[in-house]
Order: sequence, then structure tokens, then C-alpha cells
Amino acid sequence: MELQLYNVAPRIPDELKFLETLSNNIWWCWHPQAIELFVRINPNLWRDVSGSVKEFLRMVPQARLEELARDSGYIRQLRAVQAEFERVIPKQDDVSKRTVAYFSLEFGIHESIRIFSGGLGVLAGDHLKAASDLKLPLIAVGLLYRQGYFRQVLDRNGWQTEHYPVSEIHNLPVVRGCDPSGKPVTISIRLVDRDLYAAVWVLWVGNVPLLLLDTELPQNPPDLREVTWRLYGGDKRMRLHQELLLGIGGFKALVAMGYSPAVCHMNEGHAGFLSLARISHLVNDVGYEPDVALETVWRSNVFTTHTPVPAGNEVFDINLVRPYLEVFANEAHLNVDRVIRWGIPINERDHASEMSMTVFGLRLANYSNGVSRLHGEVAREMWKHLWPQRSVSEIPIGHITNGVHIASWVSTRLWGLYERYLTPKWANNPDKAVLAAGIRSLPDEELWMAHELCRQSLVRRARRLMQNNFRYLTDDASAASFAKKKNVLDPDILTVGFARRFATYKRGTLLLRNPERLIALLKDKTRPVQFIFAGKAHPADDGGKRLIQELIQFAQRENVQDRLLFLENYDIGMARSLVQGVDVWLNTPRRPQEASGTSGMKAAVNGVINCSILDGWWAEAYNGENGWAIEGNDYYTEDEDRDNYESQELFNLLENEIIPCFYERAGGDLPVRWIKRMKESIVTGLGDFSSTRMVEDYDRMFYRPATKAYEELTADNAAYARELVARKERYVRNFDGGKLYIEQPKVDGSLENMHVGDRFRVSTRVYLGELKPEEVDVEAYYGTVNAHNEIISSVSEKMHVLENFGNGNYRYGCEVTCKVSGRFGLTGRIKASGKEWDNSVPGFMCWPK
Repeated sequence: MELQLYNVAPRIPDELKFLETLSNNIWWCWHPQAIELFVRINPNLWRDVSGSVKEFLRMVPQARLEELARDSGYIRQLRAVQAEFERVIPKQDDVSKRTVAYFSLEFGIHESIRIFSGGLGVLAGDHLKAASDLKLPLIAVGLLYRQGYFRQVLDRNGWQTEHYPVSEIHNLPVVRGCDPSGKPVTISIRLVDRDLYAAVWVLWVGNVPLLLLDTELPQNPPDLREVTWRLYGGDKRMRLHQELLLGIGGFKALVAMGYSPAVCHMNEGHAGFLSLARISHLVNDVGYEPDVALETVWRSNVFTTHTPVPAGNEVFDINLVRPYLEVFANEAHLNVDRVIRWGIPINERDHASEMSMTVFGLRLANYSNGVSRLHGEVAREMWKHLWPQRSVSEIPIGHITNGVHIASWVSTRLWGLYERYLTPKWANNPDKAVLAAGIRSLPDEELWMAHELCRQSLVRRARRLMQNNFRYLTDDASAASFAKKKNVLDPDILTVGFARRFATYKRGTLLLRNPERLIALLKDKTRPVQFIFAGKAHPADDGGKRLIQELIQFAQRENVQDRLLFLENYDIGMARSLVQGVDVWLNTPRRPQEASGTSGMKAAVNGVINCSILDGWWAEAYNGENGWAIEGNDYYTEDEDRDNYESQELFNLLENEIIPCFYERAGGDLPVRWIKRMKESIVTGLGDFSSTRMVEDYDRMFYRPATKAYEELTADNAAYARELVARKERYVRNFDGGKLYIEQPKVDGSLENMHVGDRFRVSTRVYLGELKPEEVDVEAYYGTVNAHNEIISSVSEKMHVLENFGNGNYRYGCEVTCKVSGRFGLTGRIKASGKEWDNSVPGFMCWPK
């Protein structure tokens, strides 16, 4: 029997119509007064639907809405929120002004929108929120997963199982994306011998439209409808389909809706294929030659790499990807082998079996970065083989340290405290000195009371979750055991939190390496400690699942379930409670495998104190007063030895510093030394690690320069891009053809007994082939060396023509000044002139043989 399906919702009174407007923009989720509008309607129902606004409004009884329409206090609050919303949100999107497109396979915006798995997605969500606050001309592109990432359920043995509840689209704050004429947009991409269709939906994140592609369409066969069912689901072919849809389909959606971005930002290699779509668009729709289009695209692309862990860098078997790329390469009038080579490191060209999406992204982006200072260093070392003729210090991968969206993560209690005592701009663009002074002057009593209320709120939530899970898992629940579940945790004792993806390198069970010391802490009567763990393991990661199981079984075996908890189904809502409510945020990755670690930043802005390995963000944030560092030992080369050593260091910190500091109440009821560290933690978090600062860095360092470059490249029918293509052809013939030559520089005099301030002259003979002196830079290249006589910190001094011997032969020279002391190495090189080629892969460079 065929049915016609329809929904019936309560009728929103005219006085409350703004609630419908608000439900279509996730802006509300980082504005406390807007959240309060929904909480006041029905607090219990709001909690039960986890902030799914449209579902919430459909479930509110008609009588309650009519009652609120007559509530003058509620109407005043609604009008105040409406005024603020209308002040910052444009009534109509001007597509011509959206110059930056941000592509990501996942977006973590709110727990009710399940299109994220973890830190990468939450970072992307915070990026959009900060861009909205800053009113940047940004548009985002992702996929609309109907099942999203899995719901974690733990069985009686503590083993993770995965469930995939379907998100009903009518409960999501999305509307169909339309073209300039108002017609709903559906795009298609060619998958070898058939088409994949996708509808385009728009989710508004404040001022930023997020385009989401959805393959749940009747035009698609069943297997292709599954492309946007699950995040990181399926086999490699499914992942390939998802990434082709994101990159190529996503860019097609932008064009269909009238957007014409000058800059495209790839958040990880998942979005790398968008470069092919951009090239194809410039070739087929604008009329550029393929090489001119390529030159324009790579010089206006941004690429961010988020992980030094090999498993986090996507690769595809060449035999799998080739048939797909033949289609898209043909559309862009490119040779498919050339396209595949863009994803293969130079040193693997002759025997490669896989295409790396990280390599593909780096090669096709003029602006590349890691996500912390240390990660930038690791990324340069990790990918230096793409630039084999450069020292590590010159590898063109910089860093922009991640940040977190303050308004999304600070507790309402602390937000009110900050609003009362800090300057008006404390959450955005603060004067750091003024901010620090204000935070340090916060009344100790008020700060501690706000934090204790957050801890108590966390304990209530944890107890509620444990009761719900207990009912689900146990068939023979006794009254006594159920009562015990209701009383887990103590709202008044030192609480340590560990919550993140359960990958083995994050070492979630480091504490279990010293079980006797751990049990002693958990059962201490005078200075008790409790630990809360949460996090999901990837469905295919049995090693990560075993870590979760070990924690749960340890707590059961030692009868410490009331002091060591694992909360299942970690999501954004649980993360908020944890980073606001624990006292210590624990992070124990194997250095240097943690690229950033934004959860620690979220904890810091709430006055929670970090105890972490000096990895990721903490390597640049830790100052000795704002938390604790778990010292490592680089002499240990085996993971087992390092894990044992760092576990001992962690317990030493807990026993000798952290626990005594928390329970020291010499001045009365307040832990004065602890509160001082809390304030320093807040200073660090608010001062340096907000997503506002992060997005401003992207705008200043990448977006604005790339936008300017795109304008220059495309002006006058791409005249500048065509000039660059002609120059590149000359460089390729001469540099790559081995036609150039440079002698090892000769020094006038002796380099013995040099001192700071001394100068010496160097000269060298070069052969430039068909190139002219103005097309190259001949440099004296020198710098400090390590024990292997490799230059580790380089300086280059431009040399000038001293003699022209004819037929491309010259003698160059310059003067070098000794500016600092140390052991140095000196050589010479020829490179393409100017900075236009500094970030190209591998670039154009010639060294003495």
C-alpha cells in the first residue's frame, strides 16, 4: 500500500514567529540568550532532544506555545535575541562577495547535527563560527550524512559496538540550495560509466552558508545512495566516491548556485580533488588553456594538514583511482598520468602503487600549513621529500596553530563572570595585556564557586548517563546495583578528565601501567581522586577498542567503578560538560603524533588545568604556571620503554604536585595556589588559542594574499598567468633538463679564525643555458650545521654578476657578514628569480655537483 507522507507541527503564534527563523540558523548554539529561549519552553524536552531545534518545536504542545505568546517576560527576551540576530545576519546572501570556499569532509557544529566524528570536524565547525563572527566572505562545502558517524554502545564486557541511527532531514536546520533563478540545485559527477547525483542543501552557520551534498535521491541506484550515509564508512571505493563528490561535486555546486570563489581552502587531503574541478571550470567555462588554469588554481589554493600519523593521510591504490581520474582529467583537458603524478612523491615515481591525497593537496596549493608550531616542524620533516633540493628550514609548509570558538565552549557560569569583570572585547580581539590583568584580578571566591557548580553539573550528567546505560545493558538489575549507579562520582573531589578519539598513539590507558599507584589514588580517603574517560575508537580499530575495554574491565575488577568511569557515546554535548566540569585535563599522546589537541584549549578557557605531554599546542602554550608538563625522555626509542617512563612521570606529578595543590586549603576553603593556576590557564586559552585569532591568521596569511593573487592571475584574460606558464616552460627546460651549472663558491682569503662582525667575499662561476641573469637568483647559501654537517638554519645572500664570459657563462659574487657565532656550512645555488616559485613542488633549483 502506497502512502503519502506528511508532517504536522504545532502552529507557532505570530508573537513567536522568530523561533522558526532561529531554527533555520545554527547561530543560536553559541549565544546563551538564544539557547535560553528554547530551554525556557521546556527544559526536560530540550535536554531529551539534544538541542535538535526543529524536532523540539514540533514536540512542544500547542498550549505551551500559546501560553508563551502571552508571557511578556519571554517576549521581551525573544525580541532582544531577534534584534541581535538581525543586527549581525544579512537578510540576503550576496554570492558575488563570497571569495573563500572552505571544503571539509566533516563539520562539528553542534551535537544535534551528526556530520562529524572528532577533532577535525569540530575544528572545522569552530572555523565557520569564527568566520561568521568576523564577517569573512567565506562559504563552506561538505556532505550531508544521513547516518553520520556511529553511536557508540558498550556491551557488558566493555567492547565497543557501533549503531547508525538515521538523521531525519526534516529535523535538521537545512534548506534546499537554489541557483540564481530560485530553482533547487542538483549536481552530478561521472563515476567511470555512470553518474552520481546529489541534492544541495544549505545549513546557515551565522553569516556563513554551509553547502551539504546529499545522494539520497531516486536518480541514484541503491549503492550510490549510500555515498552520503556514513562518515568514514564503507570500503576504499566508497571513500573515493565521497572524496570525489566533496571536491568535484562540491565545486560544481558552488558554480551552480552562482558562487565564484577566488580561493579554495582544503581542510585535509579529503577535499583535494576540488583542484580538478576548478581547472575544468576555468578551461570549459572561462576559456583558459589547461596550463593557465592549473597555474591559476594552485596559486590560489590553501591546504591544511592535520595529522602526522600515516593512517590519517589518505591514499588510494592507483589501479582503483585511475579509471575515475581519466574522466575528470579528460574534462579538464589534462593527461591522466600527469594528474596521478601530482599525488606521488618524486622519489616514488617509478614504483608507486598508491596516490597520496596529502601529496596531491600540497602540490596543488601555494599556501600550506600544519596546525601548531611543533606540527609545522614535523610536517616539514615528514614531507621534505617533495622538495628534495631544499633544506628542511625552507620547506614551504608553515603553521597556524588551531584555536577554539570561545562562545561555544565557555560555560554559561564563567561567561557571566567574564562579562562582569573583563573588558567588552574579552572573547574577540582582546588586548592581551589588559585581558591578562583582568583575569588575574577575578575574585577567587566567584571563580571557584562557578567552577564547582560546573563540576557538580558534570557529575549529575554522568550519573544520568550511567543510569540510562545501566538500564540498557543489564537484564537482572538489582536495586542495590542500580542505586550504586546513581551515586557514582563525588561532586566535591579532584576530578581528572580524558576524552578524545581512542587511537592507540593517544595512550588512553597510560595510567593502567601502574595499577597499584592508580588504585591507591582512587581509594585514598583523605585526598581522593576520580577519573572520567570518554571517546570513540574507529570502527575498524580493534586496538583502540581494546583500550576502552581495558579501562572498563579494570574498574570492574578492582571495584572502583564509582571513581573511574567511562562515559559512552562521546559527542560535542558531552565534550562541553567535560571541559567545563573537570579540574584537570589529561593528554598523553606519543610525541610528536598529536598535531594540535584542541580539547585542551577548550578546557583552558574554562579554567581547567592541563596536564599533558609537551606535544601539539601544549608544546607552545605551557609556561610552567598554567598547568603541568609530563616530561618525556628522548633516549627511549622503544614505545614500551617510553610508555613506562612517562607513566611514572605522570604519577609523580599527580602524587607530588597536582593532588597536594588541589587539596591545599591553608587560607580557608579556597585552594589559592590552584586558583592561581586556573587563572593562568584562562589567560593562555583566551589570549592565544581562540578560533578568532586562528581565522584572522588564515585571513592575513592566506586568504587575502591568495585573493589578491587570483585577481592578478585572472586580470586581462589571465595575462599574468600566461606569462607565468611561459616562464615555467623555460625553467623546466633548463632546470629539469640539467642544463644549468654552478661551481662550489670560492672564498677570497681564509675562513679560519672568523669572528662575529667579520666579512668575506665569495664568488662562483655559473652556466645559465638559455636563461638570462634577470630570470634567476644566484645565491651564497649558508647557515649553522648539525653533527652530520647538514645546514639546519639557512641564510641566503643574493650574488651579482661580476663578469659575463658569453654563451651563458658568468661569474657571480657577493659579500657575507658573520652575524652570529657557531659552526657554519657554505655553498651556492641557482634558483628561479623572485618568490613566485618558492612554494612550487619541487621548485627550480640547481646546486654544485
